[in-house]
Amino acid sequence: MAKFENAYPLILAHEGGYVNDPADPGGETYKGIARKMNPDWLGWHIIDLLKKQPGFPESLQSADAIEIKKQLDYEVRSFYYLHFWLKVNGEKIINQQVAQSIFDFAVNAGVSVSISLSQSVVGVTADGIIGPKTIEAINRFDAEQFLTAFALAKIVRYVNICNKRPVSKKYFFGWVVRSLNHSL
Repeated sequence: MAKFENAYPLILAHEGGYVNDPADPGGETYKGIARKMNPDWLGWHIIDLLKKQPGFPESLQSADAIEIKKQLDYEVRSFYYLHFWLKVNGEKIINQQVAQSIFDFAVNAGVSVSISLSQSVVGVTADGIIGPKTIEAINRFDAEQFLTAFALAKIVRYVNICNKRPVSKKYFFGWVVRSLNHSL
């Protein structure tokens, strides 16, 4: 069975630190957690306090911020585990790479979008809910074939996003690389 401990560091590698990009529909983000979509995340209270300190966000890397960073890291890890890993039933997926790919796309595009796309790949009703039938179909499906088809489906989705919202084109190649990282 897939393990969150193996998948989580890969999410952090893609999500970076503190960003406030006006072109990003999520707005202000910390390690990929968008404030607009998650305004009640406990980490925002910590970040709001830190923003009042000189040198933010670089101050997060200072020796004085070690305990604060530990608390933020705990909040980030808990957030991803509760809101994404558990919701995609990552621990019930046998292949680690398949679970990581579904989890990563859930973080990037939303849980129901990731589940629906994975359901389409394995040929079950795409309802955005990952129940026993979907888990069984994913676990029966050839992992390499799944990862390839899922990566292609993600890229098609990103093309559609860029066609509908041209300002998102600046993210396109990063999204493609992220999609392919899980299919290799």
